Amino acid sequence: MQIVRRLPEKPGSYQYYDEKGEIIYVGKAKNLKSRVSSYFHTEVDRYKTKVLVSKIWDISYTVVNTEEDALLLENNLIKKYNPRYNVLLKDGKTYPSICVTNEPFPRIFKTRNINKKWGTYYGPYSHVGSMNAILELIKKLYHPRTCKFPITEEGINKGKYSVCLDYHIKNCGGPCIGKQTAEEYQKNIRQAREILKGNTRNILREMKEEMMALAEELRFEEAEIIKRKYELISLYVAKSEVVSHIVDNIDVMSITSDEKTAYINYIHVNNGSINQSFTFEYKKKLEEKDEDLLALGIMEIRERFGSKAKEIIVPFELDLELEGITLTVPQRGDKKTLLELSLMNCKQYKLDILKQTEKLNPEQKTTRLMKQIQDALKLPTLPYQIECFDNSNISGTDAVAACVVFKQLKPSKNDYRKYNIKTVVGPDDYASMKEVVRRRYTRLMEENQRLPDLIITDGGKGQMEVVREVVEDELNLNIPIAGLAKNDRHRTNELLYGFPPVVVGMSTSSELFHVLTRIQDEVHRFAITFHRDKRSKRALHSELDDISGIGPKTKEQLIKAFKTVKKVKEADIEALSEAVGRKKAEIIINYFKNKEENSQ
Repeated sequence: MQIVRRLPEKPGSYQYYDEKGEIIYVGKAKNLKSRVSSYFHTEVDRYKTKVLVSKIWDISYTVVNTEEDALLLENNLIKKYNPRYNVLLKDGKTYPSICVTNEPFPRIFKTRNINKKWGTYYGPYSHVGSMNAILELIKKLYHPRTCKFPITEEGINKGKYSVCLDYHIKNCGGPCIGKQTAEEYQKNIRQAREILKGNTRNILREMKEEMMALAEELRFEEAEIIKRKYELISLYVAKSEVVSHIVDNIDVMSITSDEKTAYINYIHVNNGSINQSFTFEYKKKLEEKDEDLLALGIMEIRERFGSKAKEIIVPFELDLELEGITLTVPQRGDKKTLLELSLMNCKQYKLDILKQTEKLNPEQKTTRLMKQIQDALKLPTLPYQIECFDNSNISGTDAVAACVVFKQLKPSKNDYRKYNIKTVVGPDDYASMKEVVRRRYTRLMEENQRLPDLIITDGGKGQMEVVREVVEDELNLNIPIAGLAKNDRHRTNELLYGFPPVVVGMSTSSELFHVLTRIQDEVHRFAITFHRDKRSKRALHSELDDISGIGPKTKEQLIKAFKTVKKVKEADIEALSEAVGRKKAEIIINYFKNKEENSQ
C-alpha cells in the first residue's frame, strides 16, 4: 500500500507483478493513484478482481502526457507481455491482403505474408470473395503482369525477356518487350492503387474527363476503351455497400458481449462505401466493462489497419479523448445506419461462433438452453428432465391423455406414457388432467423413480392450477410447473410460471420459446395419435370379435367370403363350413342361435 500512496495523480500505465516478477496485468488510467487504489478497497466484490489482487507482489507505472498516450502504451505492453489477467484478442486467422510491389513494373497479388520491404499492402480482407472481386476488376482494367521476373528498363532495352501466354491471350500488355511503356504501366498501377484505397469516385471522374477529351479529338476507338473501363468500375461500385456520398473516411466501432467474451466490429468507410469490415473476439479475464474493452479495441484495431480517420462512430459515450479525433454517438441519419450495420455484424459473428462451437459440441447447446430455462423461470436446478401432459377426446368419448418426457431437451420415448381416462365421465379436461397427474406421480413415488425437474402443461392458468393442486396439495411434491397458453387463434403465444401464474417475458421467435413449443407439439402429437388409434379400434370392432373361438384370421376369412356380419348371420352351416371349416361353422351358428334365444 506504500507504493499506492506514492503514485502520482497523472495519466499513465500501471503494471502488476506476481511473486516471480512476471507481469500479470497491465492497465491505464487518467489518474494513476485513484485507479490503482480502487483495486485495494475492501468493498471490491468482483471475485476475479479479488483473485488478481491476491497475486500482486509489486507495482510499477509509467507516467505519460495524455490519456491517449496511456491507452497506446497499455496496448503495446499487453501485446508485448501477454499478461495473464488482461483481455486476450483471439485472432487465430491470418487474413489475406493485396500487395502492390515496389518494382519498376509492379505486380499485384494476394498474400498472407506481410513484409513491407517488398511493397504496399491493402487490406486485410475478412471476406475473400470481396478481395477476389477487386483483383478480378483490376485484372480486367489494367492487365498487371503476373510473371515474377525482376523486369527493368535496362533489361527490356537489351531484349533479355520474352512474352508469356498472358500476352497472347491479352491478359498482359507486354511491358517486358516494350509493347507497353513504363509510363503507361505506372499510370495503370496508380489507378489500381486508388481503387484499392476505395477512391473509385476520383478514378471515375478522371476517366470521364479523359473520355470526353478523346471524343472531342475524334479519337473514338481510344475513347471506347476508356468507356469500357468506366463501365466496369461503375458496375463494381454499384455492387459495393454504398452508404452515402457525404460520408467519407470514418471508422465505425460497435461491441456486444457476454460473461466470457466480447465481440468488437470495425467498419471503415471511404468515399461513401464500406471498404473494410472485421469483427474481433476478446476473451475477458476480469469481467471488464464494454466501455473499457471498446476503448482498448479502438486503439488496437486502428493501429492494426493503419486508420487515419478523424471521426469514429461509437454506440455510447466513452470516457476517452483522442487528439484530433471526434467520437460520435449518432442519433439518426446515415451514421446511425452505419452503427446499426456494425452492431448487426457483431451479433451475427457471435451467433456464427456459437453455432460453430455447438455444432462441434452439441451438449454445449443443450446445457446453454437448459441454463436459459433455469434463468427465465428462476428454477433451483437445471431442468434435466421435463414432462408435459395433454388430454384428447371428442365430446367426452374415448377420452385419453398422454405424458411425454424430455431428458436434456431430447425426447425420451421409452418414458412416454398413455392413459385411458377411468374416473371421469364426459368432456372434463380439468378432472382428466387431475386423474392422469395423480396416477403418474403416485406411481413414480411408489416405484422410487426420478421425479421431473419441470412440468409443462399444454394450457394456461386453469391447467396449471389443477396440476398444482395434485402435485403440491395432494402429493406434497415440490415440482416447478409452467404453462404454455394459446391465443384466440389457437397459437401458443405465452409462457406462464409461478403461483399465481404470470407471463414470463420471452420473445415468441426466440430459440428458447421454440424449444418449449416443440415439447408442447410433441405431447399434442402423441395424445392425438393415441386417441385416433383408440377410435379406429372401436370403429373396427364387430360382433365377430365377441365369439369365443373365432380369432382375427377366421374373422378375416368370414369377411372376405360374406362381405358383412349380417350375411354371416344369414349363412347356413354348409356355406360357413366351406369358408372356415365345420367346427368353426358350428361355433358361429350356435353363438347367433343362443344370442337370439336370450334376447326373446
